[in-house]
Amino acid sequence: MPVRRRATRVAALVAAAAALALAVLLSLAVGARPIAPSAVFDALLHGGHSNAAEVVRGLRLPRTLVGLMVGAGLALAGTVLQGITRNPIADPGILGISQGASVGVVLAIAYLGIHTLTGYVWFAFAGAGIAAVAVYAIASSGRGGATPVKLALGGAAINALLVSVTTAILTTKASALDEFRFWQVGSLSGRDAELVGQVWPFLLVGAVLVLSVARGLDALALGEDVAKGLGQRVATVRIVGGLGATVLTGVGVAAAGPIAFIGLAVPHIARALVGSDHRWLLPMAALVGPVMLLVSDTVGRVVFPPSEVPAGVMTALIGVPFLVALVRRKAVPA
Repeated sequence: MPVRRRATRVAALVAAAAALALAVLLSLAVGARPIAPSAVFDALLHGGHSNAAEVVRGLRLPRTLVGLMVGAGLALAGTVLQGITRNPIADPGILGISQGASVGVVLAIAYLGIHTLTGYVWFAFAGAGIAAVAVYAIASSGRGGATPVKLALGGAAINALLVSVTTAILTTKASALDEFRFWQVGSLSGRDAELVGQVWPFLLVGAVLVLSVARGLDALALGEDVAKGLGQRVATVRIVGGLGATVLTGVGVAAAGPIAFIGLAVPHIARALVGSDHRWLLPMAALVGPVMLLVSDTVGRVVFPPSEVPAGVMTALIGVPFLVALVRRKAVPA
């Protein structure tokens, strides 16, 4: 790799890390009650029992940590799915993962009487995993195995089926509608330290899986025949990458709801910054994803005070202009 190109990529990663640090500080300091940055650092580093310190440690810190993990997880998942399917408009919803999580949550609320985030996070995760397995089973049957087109078509079919199942449950169990609607819109509000402890192990496992296939994704981008000629096991790359994406999407959706757009837009933004080499692209996506989610969540807290606009709404409002700008500049590869 030319030294100049490598230096440019390193500089982009450093800038993204700085932007993430600023986004974390804003998330901790900005809200219905603004808190000075000095008070934030004092609460985190020196403890204290003032009202500001309790707000930072008890409410905003868990919310920010969940935002960090969910943003990174969804961005990594979207990047890997676009690589596996060789489809630039692929996102975590392409395999029906998000809708599978929705079915798990609505079943837990409607029939099992579970009404807490830490309670139905496991059902959301299980639903996401089952949906991904079903899509892969459909795509791998018949001639040619799990090709990108068959994965996309299988995902569309499973997604449509799960939407119908969710709608049917909600129409027969109206009492579950309000609670499910709150989760479905996608939000970081109300997340606590217990949820953080449940999320991070899955995020770590998923990140290791997707990073392990970075070279394979680069080879796959050249075509299956070329990838095989370079010694890559295409089926293994797809299975490991797909499993990692499923884990990351499942736990992200379970923790914060089906937050859209991050898995679609962030890979393109990261690709415009560091190119298509997945050894650089995946770390950049893991930095840009949390920046977009935390900034969206922070803006949503203050745009219509004292109410909050959920992060799932703000990600689209903030992210769409970036993606449109990339398309206009032809930064998104065909």
